[in-house]
Amino acid sequence: MAQGVQPPAHARHYAKRTVESYEQWLRRFLRFHGMRHPREMGSEEVNAFLTHLAVEGNVSASTQNQALAALLFLYRELLERDLDLERLVRARQKRRLPVVLTPGEVRAVLERMDGVEAMVSEVLYGSGLRLMEALRLRVKDLDFERRELTVRDGKGGKDRRTMLPIGVGERLRVHLQQVRRLHEKDLAEGYGRVQLPGALQRKYRSADREWNWQWVFPQHKRWRNETGEQGRHHLDPSLVQKAIRRAVIAAEISKPATSHSFRHSFATHLLERGHDIRTIQELLGHSDIRTTMIYTHVLNRGPFGISSPADAL
Repeated sequence: MAQGVQPPAHARHYAKRTVESYEQWLRRFLRFHGMRHPREMGSEEVNAFLTHLAVEGNVSASTQNQALAALLFLYRELLERDLDLERLVRARQKRRLPVVLTPGEVRAVLERMDGVEAMVSEVLYGSGLRLMEALRLRVKDLDFERRELTVRDGKGGKDRRTMLPIGVGERLRVHLQQVRRLHEKDLAEGYGRVQLPGALQRKYRSADREWNWQWVFPQHKRWRNETGEQGRHHLDPSLVQKAIRRAVIAAEISKPATSHSFRHSFATHLLERGHDIRTIQELLGHSDIRTTMIYTHVLNRGPFGISSPADAL
């Protein structure tokens, strides 16, 4: 960041990944304009950079929007200046249907996985979570009696509740017994701390060692910082992604399935079973029903269940 401009991490309580993305785009913006100070630039330079991304960089609309969000944060939130974006050349929106697995393919993939990565994948499909939402689950977010789980600070900063299937819940109970033994071992060795959200660490001094705040899917090894302090973060997403990729190949599935395909499959299979699309919208945490409507296209039918007349021949 340029000298005199406060970085996003210190300005708002944004998610770590959002902070990293903003800082990366702001650095690219500064390098594009020869490291000039942002206060010396404005709408013209912002439009030039974003247009360059679309025309010469050939980036997707979502990538350009990430860069735009970072620059809007810089100018509107930090520098308190508005931007004129009327001359901005927008990247072309590419509409792609989500990759959805059949129930048989989901079963085939899960059968070829084991360990904690298999458990995470079961939660993705059984509850419709995004990968990072699953990895950020804490013990207190699981309600086995009501068979539901709570997603805290999901996409868009929203909390929501979704279902916890009976079978997945029972396996999670067994899994948490192992996690608790690991946590008690850490405590006995003088560690057992976990990162807390927001200002909770200052408000509740010992909460980071309490069982309810621990990750459901902790990493295998403790982290250590420069002062010698140790703790456990949640499982690295790349471990789950690689395990799913290996299972998809082993199951001889030709679809380019990823961790997000479990979420897509969750929504599509609910729709196939006749569940209301508004309910599915709430379970997925979509703010706009149009986002959820994409799954009606996956089914090759409209929202009213219209089928081809050829099916009656």
